[in-house]
Amino acid sequence: MTCPDQLAPMCCAQVAHSSRDTPPSVENMSVPGNTKSMRGIIARDRAFGIDGLALAQVPYPHAAENDVIVRVHAAGLTPGEFDWPATWTDRAGLDRTPTILGHDVSGVVEELGYGTTGLHVGQRVFGITDWCRNGTLAEFVAVEARNLAPLSAEIDPIVAAALPISGLTAWQGLFVHGRLAAGQTVIIHGAAGGVGSVAVQLAHEAGARVIGTGRAAHRQTVLDLGAHMFVDLHHDRLEDVGQVDMVFDVMGGQILDRSATLVRPGGALVSIAEPPPVPPGNIRAVFFVVEPDRAALAELELRLREGRLRPLVGATYPLEEAAAAYGPASHGHGKPIIRVIGADK
Repeated sequence: MTCPDQLAPMCCAQVAHSSRDTPPSVENMSVPGNTKSMRGIIARDRAFGIDGLALAQVPYPHAAENDVIVRVHAAGLTPGEFDWPATWTDRAGLDRTPTILGHDVSGVVEELGYGTTGLHVGQRVFGITDWCRNGTLAEFVAVEARNLAPLSAEIDPIVAAALPISGLTAWQGLFVHGRLAAGQTVIIHGAAGGVGSVAVQLAHEAGARVIGTGRAAHRQTVLDLGAHMFVDLHHDRLEDVGQVDMVFDVMGGQILDRSATLVRPGGALVSIAEPPPVPPGNIRAVFFVVEPDRAALAELELRLREGRLRPLVGATYPLEEAAAAYGPASHGHGKPIIRVIGADK
């Protein structure tokens, strides 16, 4: 999954912490009587974190040019969003609170903005929303059409909502930036996490030899996903795996630094956590932020539909309990998902 540092370049400033001692009330958040409204989870103040989340009636989103409005069936949740500058500011660095969190979505197209093509009203879709706009923890969300792909009727919207950010990050890390090919060897750090678990499956399917890393408790999960070898970072020596063609890092820090010595000439060191050190020789060092990509979403959807890809889905929560999903209890196995509107609506 994308990390907070990745999003720093996307908005210019962070909002200063409030000096208030208690979370702001949302009961009196006003929506004009002639304005269409919806339910959404809003964050009013960065200083209060999870305690500042509340369910409120908020204005229905506006469909700008090339946008669609999606009726949200399910939304994937990323706990690190509270630390992203883009959660609290717009692209000009201005405060945009109260803000609606969430950037993974599955649902149905409710309406089209001016000039929107490629999708139609009533179509099932999934994808990612813009970092600096209101997100998916609401009954409806405005999304650029290019950020979405069609979703087949047989795919559970809960499962689909676990895939967009993690799946696109894994796809772009392995194949766009890492240029992974059949017969190569890749180390995937955090192989049981949201991004890592998808990356293991994609790399295995592509014909690569996959070495997954993580905690001892995740060994069998990672091997079941298709890894050929597992390295317990707390007890095994990473350096014992020898040289590899690619390292895909989601952790940063010392693990990233140590990984730089393992990449053979002509290989790639790819990280979503922080810019990697540049190893000597003909080795590419890449740091990237996931980008919308409808074609890649379609590839992921095909694999999901055919049973070749299995995102790890964690606990699910109704919209009104979204704050609990950000708590420590939800940070277990799989991506937490918020059920927003039933798929039959």
